Amino acid sequence: METERQFTNTSPLLLPQEENGRFMEAISSEKSPVRYCLYARKSSEDDERQALSIDSQIKEMTNQAEIQGLNIVEVRHESHSAKSTGQRPVFNKLIEDVRSGMFQGVLSWAPDRLSRNAGDLGTIVDLMDNGYLKEIRTHGQVFTNSPNDKFLLMILCSQAKLENDNRGINVKRGQKTKCEMGVRPTMCPIGYLNDMYSGKGQKKIYIDPERAPIIKQMFEKVAYEDYSGRDIYKWFIDIGFRSKRGFIINLSSVYLMLNNAYYCGMFEYPIKSGRWYKGSYEPIISKELFKAVQLRLAVHPKTQPGTKEFNFTKILKCASCGSGITAQDKWKKCKAGKKKYIYYHCTKCRDHYCPEPYTREEELVEGFIRILETFSIETIKANTKLGEKLDIFRQFSVIDNEVENQETDKIAISRFLKHIFKEGNREEKRELVGCIKVPLYLSNGKIIVK
Repeated sequence: METERQFTNTSPLLLPQEENGRFMEAISSEKSPVRYCLYARKSSEDDERQALSIDSQIKEMTNQAEIQGLNIVEVRHESHSAKSTGQRPVFNKLIEDVRSGMFQGVLSWAPDRLSRNAGDLGTIVDLMDNGYLKEIRTHGQVFTNSPNDKFLLMILCSQAKLENDNRGINVKRGQKTKCEMGVRPTMCPIGYLNDMYSGKGQKKIYIDPERAPIIKQMFEKVAYEDYSGRDIYKWFIDIGFRSKRGFIINLSSVYLMLNNAYYCGMFEYPIKSGRWYKGSYEPIISKELFKAVQLRLAVHPKTQPGTKEFNFTKILKCASCGSGITAQDKWKKCKAGKKKYIYYHCTKCRDHYCPEPYTREEELVEGFIRILETFSIETIKANTKLGEKLDIFRQFSVIDNEVENQETDKIAISRFLKHIFKEGNREEKRELVGCIKVPLYLSNGKIIVK
């Protein structure tokens, strides 16, 4: 009994309240020489939202630091997921500061707050191996640069990664089951309403009585009335059609809706996976109507950009809206067969409704000749290549004797211009137009200088 009484009196767990308080105060007053950074990260799991919120983590770990006499230099927190390597800016900066010697210890609620992936875990262990990180303290655990502590730290963080991986597999399995039941695991598109009130596993998709009829009219207008996507966009604006949140439907959304098979009772999940499912909801349109719209919107494959070269592209601008001028070729049937015509027109990148008409290449050539005929021979010869060609052209050109004596520089330039624009290659034509050092604009089929 004497021995037992003596042990009881010396045990710090059974000190009187006043003496116990002095003991804790003495411990708190002795700050650790290790400089700590308190790192908190918000959890994404539902059952941890209350216990592991950022404020709760900081409060609990600050109290623990005061009790243990830890020297917390700075508190940092973020809400990024730790599932992927290098995706947390605050954590990445913390690693840099530990490596620079600003901190020698890290204080966190649990190991999984620091890492849930192999990349970040390897970085942490590497810092401990090289002596930059002396210890990691969590709620109830201390990890130092010892083999057993590092092994335990890796096990706990690896367990967190395993939970993440299993959770991903379970989510995909659940999504697949939901798709097989005819329900797409995302919010329904415009024209449908999600059931927000039924219990889990009992929710259904309902047709929006206000917007579904307009969606059906949209498909019918495209299929039977030759409406384009832009025509539908203007029609939506005219009738004041808006999304469930009250936003205006933009042009890109119109095309997404027209290409969405969800409206005919089919959906693909994930997108572009090739896995199609039959929906358990009521379709707004028939499959035949949807196919008719797809045929109407089908666009023939375009030539790969850069494979066609036109003589005067990237030289002119539209006088009406300031957009660039592009070109395209057209083949027309005639008695002798097919004949190729090249038309230049506004790209309409600044104003889709630009009224600038199409212009034949022959009309552009006439405009260039009119401008270049006002130039002197010296201006043309300033271009070395063109000057040499002009001299050769004047030397070997056949001129009537009556005209020869009357030939002037102006006549020589005019004939040379017509020769290059008719017989010259693309490079020669562009060099000739390049002699015009001022901006050129196309206005109603005519070239003007501004």
